[in-house]
Amino acid sequence: MKVIISLGGSLIYPEQLDIDFLKQFKTVIEEYVKKGHSFVIFCGGGRLARNYQKAASEMVDLNDEQKDWIGIQATKMNAVLVRSLFKDVYAKIVKDPTEKIDTDKKIIVCSGWKPGWSTDFDAVMMAKNLKAQIIVNMSNIDFVYDKDPKKADDAKPITVSTWDDFKKIVGTEWIPGLNTPFDPIATQKAADYGLTVIIIGKNLDNLKKILEGKEFDGTTIK
Repeated sequence: MKVIISLGGSLIYPEQLDIDFLKQFKTVIEEYVKKGHSFVIFCGGGRLARNYQKAASEMVDLNDEQKDWIGIQATKMNAVLVRSLFKDVYAKIVKDPTEKIDTDKKIIVCSGWKPGWSTDFDAVMMAKNLKAQIIVNMSNIDFVYDKDPKKADDAKPITVSTWDDFKKIVGTEWIPGLNTPFDPIATQKAADYGLTVIIIGKNLDNLKKILEGKEFDGTTIK
């Protein structure tokens, strides 16, 4: 089974590098490679990207494309780190999710590519490229909620959503550094391609359950 994981920068670099999480993530990936799975891992920028974008914006007037380039470089740094965790890994960090990949390696690590393309969007394009049907999005939220849980005490978790309903939650516009459960532009493409996206938090037991076809805590969008 080929699994595409959009690994949120909020898990790699929430305030600083989360070494404990990355060690556990490495263990799980290697465990399931031995069981016959293969993985394509897209690394987000997280706080590293936002810190650089914020600092640059305080010094000069940046447009969205310039902010995106800063964010992309942060995803590359995170991807270099994640790739270094694994021995049996594809020879390079993939930037272009549409390029032909011919390898027998079971782990491929990817970074951001170009302005206007979040790593969520890249993951969707890779799913189309590799004819994969499921993307697992790991971030700092356990579920998608019907309202922002930081602002509404009565926010309710959603376990299953249609793409049309999900679009109402995330909107339709991409802004550099945007922090949503799944990028709005990637959402539209995933809907167009008929993909299933599963959103879970950092609890790696949920990733294991998904890989084993068991019930898990998270949100499925299809």
